[in-house]
Amino acid sequence: MAMAITTSTASHTSIASVTLEVADPEAARRFYTAFGVDTRIGLRASEAHSTGFRGFTLALTVSGPATVDSFVDAAMDAGATVLKPAAKSLWGYGGVVQAPDGTIWKIATSAKKDTGSAARGIDEIVLLLGVEDVKATKQFYVGRGLTVARSFGSKYAEFTSDESSPVKLALYKRRGLAKDLGVPADGTGSHRIVLGCTVGPFTDPDGFAWEAAGSLTPAPSTAPALS
Repeated sequence: MAMAITTSTASHTSIASVTLEVADPEAARRFYTAFGVDTRIGLRASEAHSTGFRGFTLALTVSGPATVDSFVDAAMDAGATVLKPAAKSLWGYGGVVQAPDGTIWKIATSAKKDTGSAARGIDEIVLLLGVEDVKATKQFYVGRGLTVARSFGSKYAEFTSDESSPVKLALYKRRGLAKDLGVPADGTGSHRIVLGCTVGPFTDPDGFAWEAAGSLTPAPSTAPALS
């Protein structure tokens, strides 16, 4: 997956796009169109070796349980695997699916009851990176222009995003994230996520690679380039 970012001021950076790296862009495009997020992501071909947990998830925040169920059903019908069936919890209602290309998606709402019919709308998409040291990685990104929106010590950090950003970036402990998704934390090889920036290539403390935004080349007919 690749993400381009833009810098609006010398001290503020926000994500402008994200591109998933997949083995079969055409098949992935069909899945994401059926899933309902094709206007939020881009795709590009990659045969990079990757096994187990890739260290990230994309989380959809939606309005209510019926909308969660609608997205989960659409994903299943298009070939996704259910990792955690949609269910109620202390914080709301949600489920986890894995796309045929291997990307893990969480669909959730803080509402425990529906106030209307399922609208298939997306309130927000959050890219959660599973990292070993949240504090250290947070400071790493602050040093590269991202602004912290909220932070909970060594467990979680979230960065601000503007209206043009298709996703919000957040950090979570890798093992905690894997547990939340219902998968083993172990994984090797490529994250299948490359983040783009305006200041040139670099790699963060957990091996997530960034590219210059201009070098991102999503597959044709894909909407704005979206671990």
